[in-house]
Amino acid sequence: MEKIKIAIAQPRCTDSDLEGNLARIAALVKQAADEGAKIVFFPETVDLGWVNPDAHALAGPVPDGQAARAVCAMASVHGIWIGIGLNEKDGGKLYDTVILVSSEGKVVLKHRKINLLDWLMDPPYTPGRPEDIGTVQTPFGRVGLLICADSFREELVARLAEQKPDLVYIPYGWAAKQDEWPEHSFSLVQRVQVTARALGAPVIGPNLVGRISKGPWTGYTFEGLSTAAAAGGMSLVQGKWNREDLILLEIEPGNIFE
Repeated sequence: MEKIKIAIAQPRCTDSDLEGNLARIAALVKQAADEGAKIVFFPETVDLGWVNPDAHALAGPVPDGQAARAVCAMASVHGIWIGIGLNEKDGGKLYDTVILVSSEGKVVLKHRKINLLDWLMDPPYTPGRPEDIGTVQTPFGRVGLLICADSFREELVARLAEQKPDLVYIPYGWAAKQDEWPEHSFSLVQRVQVTARALGAPVIGPNLVGRISKGPWTGYTFEGLSTAAAAGGMSLVQGKWNREDLILLEIEPGNIFE
């Protein structure tokens, strides 16, 4: 397949600040489109923050909630595909969700995180279902989705690998105690490399910038250093340390197992 220009967005996320977070997302979407990227990828739960109990009250549905509607509008206005992690409310349940939005502003694929760290939020997220792991055909080939800790579960990665994706997007909320950075990023790079090798496809792994404000991990930080790996597992890029960033690179979609 031909190479495509992508963007990896590394925004600062402030817990519960939906308006501010959406403004930062919108600025990076516009920048990515202006730079000629065909698709821009964002981190996990970038609308309201990860394991933020306020999300139970503030999150909306997908695709009809405030955050999802705003992202779909951005994609349509700028003619760019968007991958983004959101908090999703469905009835009384809260999900850690990732969506892929077409350049026409339509949600074409959704994944709900399965491998949850339940003790970090009360009440916790509701888990997604392994049988819902899937891919969708796009101009960039078959795109698949997982979220952060899902990539540690071999059976979940194997389920996606069976579908032979050409490109895989895994948003991360890679957090640690502040004094453990930047070394903590090495494990993120390694995780993305290992997953790309197992899937036989390039993996895009954006990470947040920000701080957890509630729960057992209060004070833990996300310090960026987003990454991506080629199909064979070679690391391709690393974002800035503890700063907002937009990383532009060309990648070649395709699955080495086909």
